[in-house]
Amino acid sequence: MSPKFIGLALVGALLFSCTGPSPKKAENKRPNIVFIMSDDHAYQAISAYDDRLIQTPNIDRIAKEGMLFTNATVTNSICAPSRAVILTGKHSHLNGKVDNRTPFDTTNVTFPQLLQKAGYQTAMFGKLHFGNNPKGFDEFKILPGQGEYYNPKFITQKGDTTVSGYVTDIITDLTLDWMEKRRDTTKPFLLMYLHKAPHRSWMPAERHYKAFTQKTFPLPETLFDDYKSRETTAGSAEMNILRHMQLSYDLKIPDSIAKTLDIKNWNNIGNRVSRLDPEQRAAWDAVYDPIAEDFARRFPEMNDSTLMVWKYQRYMQDYLGTIAGVDENVGRLLDYLDEKKLSENTLVVYTSDQGFYLGEHGWFDKRFMYNESFKTPLLIKWPNVITPNTTEDEMVQNLDFAQTFLEVAGVTPPEEMQGESLVPLLKGEKELWDREAVYYHYYEYPAEHAVKRHYGIATKEYKLIHFYYDVDKWELYDRAKDPNETNNVYEDPEYAQVVADMKQKLEELRKKYKDSDELTNGYIQIYKDNGWIE
Repeated sequence: MSPKFIGLALVGALLFSCTGPSPKKAENKRPNIVFIMSDDHAYQAISAYDDRLIQTPNIDRIAKEGMLFTNATVTNSICAPSRAVILTGKHSHLNGKVDNRTPFDTTNVTFPQLLQKAGYQTAMFGKLHFGNNPKGFDEFKILPGQGEYYNPKFITQKGDTTVSGYVTDIITDLTLDWMEKRRDTTKPFLLMYLHKAPHRSWMPAERHYKAFTQKTFPLPETLFDDYKSRETTAGSAEMNILRHMQLSYDLKIPDSIAKTLDIKNWNNIGNRVSRLDPEQRAAWDAVYDPIAEDFARRFPEMNDSTLMVWKYQRYMQDYLGTIAGVDENVGRLLDYLDEKKLSENTLVVYTSDQGFYLGEHGWFDKRFMYNESFKTPLLIKWPNVITPNTTEDEMVQNLDFAQTFLEVAGVTPPEEMQGESLVPLLKGEKELWDREAVYYHYYEYPAEHAVKRHYGIATKEYKLIHFYYDVDKWELYDRAKDPNETNNVYEDPEYAQVVADMKQKLEELRKKYKDSDELTNGYIQIYKDNGWIE
């Protein structure tokens, strides 16, 4: 090669370096987004929040390397509506997915669609809960409906497929397979990694049920709540562990034993364990049959108190066993990001579609605006942006995720989105955050668990709830003095001014978010039109 040619080549290289990288290289500087969500994962079952029930070292890593939110809440504590809020950035009354029954309006624009349009590669693996063809994804493998814990079926763009094994492990396998083999390294990516666990009926992997069925857990302070001052609201719900948790379906007592006992709500577990192959079933029976036989021997001597405690312990053993699987697998994904040197330019979020009751107020399930189902875990890491190991107590909601991800990606959100980007909080710019209160509205009644329709408002100090439709009841809780929310002070004269102030804030928020009695009555009419209520 001649000196003249070499000189020209050097000049060309210098000019290129001055003009900056190629468009694809520049594009790849936009952060990747990994959104991890489990189903019904109570914040009480993450050791970064509370280490009395379980250790979750891998989920905790996200908080240690990033930020833990202590006042993250949902707008509607039930699975499919929560996911619709997350995808659309709009409250249930505007996106139309108010409950698990009504269909999702696919004309809604979702943040994955906008990110895909903006050049992100997008993928979803795990549990969506509604819709078999989610928009805005280059690839998806999702469980149909609730999905199964063992040997689950998945819906894909190429048709349905069944995969042998345990669902939490499989969802991670599918995710890592995409990351390793089909991720376009020239593009930033959005990965939605969505676990079925720990949703009812809480079936752990073999490696975990063998260990967790040997454990005993501390009882919650309000396990024997008598619902005083909340008889017609909290007291009428049908999700009490003693009265409503099903012996066979929930607690794994075989049908052959359960139906011989003089007990209500034994139900049927056959449709769940029938999915296990012979080897899986033999391992399952070897652990759960002796538990059932011991229970059958002890049952005639049990009173309500001892039966409640027994059912609570069995509930916790299986529920927490499924979370152990989630934590292990979150660790697998975090390790992969580290090993492939992707972590530095990746925003990682861990959350749940809502909170869950782990015996508080004697309950399982969610739905209420009371703390354990209203509050959701939220842990976010974003290297070089979030200061590691920080805690944030501002009032944030799942409504805010869509606008947060769009801002991170440099995409302008549609005007109809109702959340607020969390980016100022992630950057430590609290002075730019001015939200004082959050709004909540639950619709699915009459329905499973009989939690009455209600809406309300929460600040850091107080919570005001209005139950409506077949009752007209108001409740006010002093969150500082009464963190367990067992004392409704709505009628207390000392709180009269608080009630007035909170009602005014409630009306302001309803107007801001475009909710109204007319919309509420419209959704009641949908129930009537479908024959769900008279």
